[in-house]
Amino acid sequence: MSQFFIEYGLFLLKAVTIVAAFVVIVGVVAAAGRKAVHEGLEIESLNEKYESLAKALRQAVLNKDEKKKDAKESKKREKAEAKQPSSRPRSFVLDFKGDLKASAVPSLREEVSAILQVATAQDEVIVRLENHGGVVHEHGLAASQLARIRDRDIPLTVCVDKVAASGGYLMACVASRIYVAPFAILGSIGVLAQIPNFNRLLDNHGVDFEQISAGKYKRTVTMFGENTDEDRAKLKEELEDVHTLFKTAVSKYRPNLDLEKVATGEHWYGSMALDLGLADEIRTSDELLSDLAAERDLYSVSFKIKQPLQKRLMSSVDGVLEKADAAGWRRRFESRLPR
Repeated sequence: MSQFFIEYGLFLLKAVTIVAAFVVIVGVVAAAGRKAVHEGLEIESLNEKYESLAKALRQAVLNKDEKKKDAKESKKREKAEAKQPSSRPRSFVLDFKGDLKASAVPSLREEVSAILQVATAQDEVIVRLENHGGVVHEHGLAASQLARIRDRDIPLTVCVDKVAASGGYLMACVASRIYVAPFAILGSIGVLAQIPNFNRLLDNHGVDFEQISAGKYKRTVTMFGENTDEDRAKLKEELEDVHTLFKTAVSKYRPNLDLEKVATGEHWYGSMALDLGLADEIRTSDELLSDLAAERDLYSVSFKIKQPLQKRLMSSVDGVLEKADAAGWRRRFESRLPR
C-alpha cells in the first residue's frame, strides 16, 4: 500500500509540474499577445490630460451651483482657445525604460527624428528615463540619439525618478539639465564583465574542450576553456578602454565633474548625486511637468513598433530576465538601507 502512495505521489508531482509549465507558457503567449499590435507615432496632449483629470475631480467634489459655474467657465475657455491657436512654446515628452539590450532604441530613434522635424530652439525635449544599464554599444547608440537633440541646439532635459545607472547615466549625462528624485539612483560609471567557467567541471568528467581561432586575441576569457593570466589581463585592458570612452563621453557633457571621484563604478542617491554634480536639481518629473503645463504646451510622443509573434514571445522571456536583474539591483540597494 505504501508503494502505491509513493507512486501516486510521484505521478501527482509530475502532473502538477506539467500543468504549471503549461500555465507559464500560456501566460507568456498571452503577455506577448498584449504587446503593441499597431505601428506608428502616437501623440497625446498632456495639458488636456491634466485638465481632464482636474475636471473629473472638480465634478466629484463641487456642489451643484459650483459645478454649473465651473462648466460655464470651461466652455468659455475652450471656445477662446479654439478661436486662437496656441503660440506658447512646446515641450515634447519621451519615455525611455531601458533594459540590458536597450531594446527601446528603435522607438527612440523614430521619436527623435519626428521631433527634430518640427522643434525649434524655443521648444524643448524632456526624457523621463529609467535605465539600469546593460550592453555597451546598445546604450551608446541610445545616448547618440539624445545627442542628436543637443546637436540641434534644442534644450534637452532628463528626469530620473528611479534609476539612471551605468549605460543609463551615459544617456542621462547628454542632457542640458538633469532632474532627479530624492531617492533615485545615479552613477555607476564603470564597466563590468562576468562569466562562469566550467573548465574544471568538464575536466572532472573527462570532457575535452577544443577552441580554434585565427588572431591572437579573437577570444580571451572563455566559459569552457582554461583561462590564463594573459587572457584575464587582455580582458581587463579592453574593459579599461571602454571605461575611458565612458568617462570621455560623460566629461564632454558635464565637464565640471570630478571623474576621479565619480567614475569609480559606485552609485549614489538623489541628494548625494546632486552634491557630486551628477544632477542639477532635486525634482520629480511629475513636479516639473505640472509646473510647465501652466506656461507651455506639453506633448507626449511615442513610437509603437509592431513586432512578429516570435519576437514578442522572446521579449516576454527577456522581460522575466530583466525583472530578475532589477530584483538584483533592489537587493543591493535595500541591503544598504538601515534596518
